[in-house]
Amino acid sequence: MQRTYRAPAWAGALAGLTAGAVALGIAQLAAGIFGPRTFPVVAVGDVVVDLTPAPVKDFAINAFGANDKTVLVGGVLVVLALIAAGLGVAALRRPVYGDAGLVAFGVVGVLAVLTRPGAGVVGVVPTVAGVAAGMWTLRALVRRAGLAFGEPAAYEGADAPYEGADADADRTVAGGSAAEGEPGTPVGTGTGTVSGTGGEPEPEAMRPVVMRPGAYGAGGFDRRRLLTGVAGGVVVAGAATVLGRTLGSRQAVDTARGGLALPAPATPAAPLPAGTDFRIGGLSPFVTRNRDFYRVDTALVVPQVDPRAWRLRVHGMVDRPIELTFDDLLGRPLTEADITLTCVSNPVGGEYIGNARWLGVRMADVLREAGLQSGADMLLSTSEDGFTCGTPVDVVMDGRDALFAVAMNGEVLPVDHGFPVRQVVPGLYGYVSATKWVVDVKVTRFDRDEAYWTPRGWAAKAPIKTQSRIDLPRQGAALRAGRTTVAGVAWAQHTGIEAVEVRVDRGEWRRARLAAVPGPDTWRQWALDWDAVPGRHTIEVRATDAAGRTQAEQQAPPAPDGATGWHTITVQVA
Repeated sequence: MQRTYRAPAWAGALAGLTAGAVALGIAQLAAGIFGPRTFPVVAVGDVVVDLTPAPVKDFAINAFGANDKTVLVGGVLVVLALIAAGLGVAALRRPVYGDAGLVAFGVVGVLAVLTRPGAGVVGVVPTVAGVAAGMWTLRALVRRAGLAFGEPAAYEGADAPYEGADADADRTVAGGSAAEGEPGTPVGTGTGTVSGTGGEPEPEAMRPVVMRPGAYGAGGFDRRRLLTGVAGGVVVAGAATVLGRTLGSRQAVDTARGGLALPAPATPAAPLPAGTDFRIGGLSPFVTRNRDFYRVDTALVVPQVDPRAWRLRVHGMVDRPIELTFDDLLGRPLTEADITLTCVSNPVGGEYIGNARWLGVRMADVLREAGLQSGADMLLSTSEDGFTCGTPVDVVMDGRDALFAVAMNGEVLPVDHGFPVRQVVPGLYGYVSATKWVVDVKVTRFDRDEAYWTPRGWAAKAPIKTQSRIDLPRQGAALRAGRTTVAGVAWAQHTGIEAVEVRVDRGEWRRARLAAVPGPDTWRQWALDWDAVPGRHTIEVRATDAAGRTQAEQQAPPAPDGATGWHTITVQVA
């Protein structure tokens, strides 16, 4: 008697489900590049919506409300999962069955994509890429698990050949005239003798193992290798899906951002006074270009927030909680202001600082409308990605231009800098004031709530410290003897810079000339002419704010509430 081993159906179903997941993941990734509507599931869903009779649509809306599209896409995915499992089982008999099924659904996806308005040939790339990835994955998983593909055959007994085989195709090979484990080949374990189908029964060890369609290979079914392969496929599918959605949402948000028209400010900023920028090569310009503006935040992946879905909730210790849409915000009086932002992580002489002209709604106006309750002293703001910061209420309400900002240097906020809305509060380090992608403001108290960085050892309140920086010459620069310009920037936001002094080799302090500024909330350029002589020299700078406070000499690190110390460089003059 001959023994046969048939692969378990669940193994084929699992391979099929994994191949389907990889196919959709790769398609999602490609759709992130070519546009969200090129994702075949979305395209098929759109076609279904178009072809659905009106009574069915009405039922869906009444039954599921705003979630009707989610239910539809979910239904499409469930159907695809069932079919993928079936194709995996079918592929155990012949790989072409799995290939044919995947190609058939690829054709459906391609046709659906091409029916969409404005569709082009490149729109089919996600579907084609997904089908190709699914076909490769299915075959790889079946091979990895040791599952053999056989030819269709009907085994009738020990003395009968396979249906449709040649008369001698049912010979038993014991020793090596055929590759062991070859699909459709009887495999024995003897000494090389060839026997026919008749004669005396062979000992158990000599009996052939007949490979049937969908049977194991000679090495047997390897459950572990199948499951590890499935795990790898799931990781690939998940990573591709997440990356594809991120790319797709970025594309959608970029499109929405590009289509926005900014209203004119009700309170425009005055033109910059003459002399705000010395225009010295190597000196930080008064206005920092958006692409050069520093970025420090906790977002591993930059949040992609659609302005049409954005909401700002103001609640907590208020008389009248408020929820604003983006259109609501743009419909309010907008204020324009020049404000310098600084990160608390900025070391002495560091570059985590920039100045821009911001446009937004005054935070104080929104809070007054909500009605601040007695005892409230903190605004706990939350970003779309869950980051929180705590801002002192009194700072926001003291008359300074604290804004829910929507624009930066005359253009809609860049996504990296908080689009569609961020906070900008002059005079405070960013971690307690400048929440990007802000969606929630809870009016509360410092003794009741903590923001993200406070339990991590940073101060709950962090007013910006008076600081100055040497921009040129650079640290370690090699200079020629003679007249040299030493220049940089100084800042003391919402107080203003009154004086900047420079000294060389610990000599006398000399006052630098100061550029003009539009107000106390920006940094200020300074410059000094120095007659450099040969040798190695040390240059130091310090600033004094409008309240008469000179920056501290003692060096301190950024934690817990901002760095201190005089910026010092050394240069070599020849």
